Amino acid sequence: MTFSKKIQDIKQEILAETRPLYAHIEEVAAANTLKILDAMREVKVSDAHFNTTSGYAYDDIGRGKLEELYAKIFGAERALVRTQFVSGTHALATVLFGILRPGDELLSLTGTPYDTMQTVIGYAHPSPGSLKEFGIFYDELPMRQGQVYLSGIAAKIKSNTKMVLIQRSRGYSMRSPLTIEDIRTICATVKEIKPDCICFVDNCYGEFVDTEEPTQAGADIAAGSLIKNPGGGIAPTGGYIVGRDDLVQLASYRLTAPGMGDELGASLSNNRLLFQGLFLAPHVVSQAIKGAIFAAGMFSKLGYKTLPLPTDARGDIIQAIELGTAEKLIAFCGGIQKYSPVDSFATPEPWDMPGYADKIIMAAGTFVQGASIEFSADGPLRPPYNVYLQGGLTFEHAMIGIMGAAQAVEDIENKA
Repeated sequence: MTFSKKIQDIKQEILAETRPLYAHIEEVAAANTLKILDAMREVKVSDAHFNTTSGYAYDDIGRGKLEELYAKIFGAERALVRTQFVSGTHALATVLFGILRPGDELLSLTGTPYDTMQTVIGYAHPSPGSLKEFGIFYDELPMRQGQVYLSGIAAKIKSNTKMVLIQRSRGYSMRSPLTIEDIRTICATVKEIKPDCICFVDNCYGEFVDTEEPTQAGADIAAGSLIKNPGGGIAPTGGYIVGRDDLVQLASYRLTAPGMGDELGASLSNNRLLFQGLFLAPHVVSQAIKGAIFAAGMFSKLGYKTLPLPTDARGDIIQAIELGTAEKLIAFCGGIQKYSPVDSFATPEPWDMPGYADKIIMAAGTFVQGASIEFSADGPLRPPYNVYLQGGLTFEHAMIGIMGAAQAVEDIENKA
């Protein structure tokens, strides 16, 4: 596949227009790198913490040091960082099932959660083992014009509302992600209404986009995936939970068993990958954001609706693009896959992905399977056929892949 003169000309235009925007991104990356370095020095990370363990892994010093480091960086009292988490959704579900009890209510303040969380909750999509089956109530507050409806929170919170769920990223929607200041305001509003209500932030795709994390802005607990931002493209699997000591401990009892909690859990993969990935994460996130800005510029100039726009403030690494047809969505993902370092010869096809209501197409030629901090794209086969682009270990790769996707979509238009 070669790039048309039109695509190449747009590339040069975007690079000239967006270069000034990158200064702020680089400042955030530098500040977060310093924060991580300071924390590593303070907790005294050593190569002795990189070794693997087996069996029950009592007194695993690497595991303990990694969790101490995460707690320090995220401004939290405690952290649970494990390769035993199979996904970000697993980490989030561990928080929900660890803390909520029959009769409690979970209230989503960011409208309907994304597909896999709907399955965990069990109301929109009944599923075995869901919160609904355990007698946990659920309600949600629709967003207004892409923002949390702050004035409507008081009417939604009941005496049994134990936890509010705040989804930082957009999921498969076209609303803006939440900024740290948004999260600070939402948590403060909830605490004014019901001080004992737990503010839980789904932090997936948002780590190191700003110089603060949700647990430094009023959230009681937050969770995410290690094969997204904080793994830096090196972590092979896993997830994390950070927050208040008692809440993280409750979640740990769900991950293992009551009475065991975070005292067990072997480091079967090399802990060095988790430490090193965390160290690299601010830089990798900055590369992903630069790529997202480039994608917004490219497809805006091609006449497509993009969210965010190139100049918009960003709360996560995701770039959403409304393509309008299934054919263009499939072509877009095919273009991304062709310029991937792994499985570039493969052709993405929509399939019934576990936990999703619609067929999903995904381009993910990644070194770690499904790692969305690496350059990837996916979307549900449903109108208006939005694609969600994220990640990029290097800006150069992201730029080339975006041009490949643009070329594939242009080819579809030329055939029409």
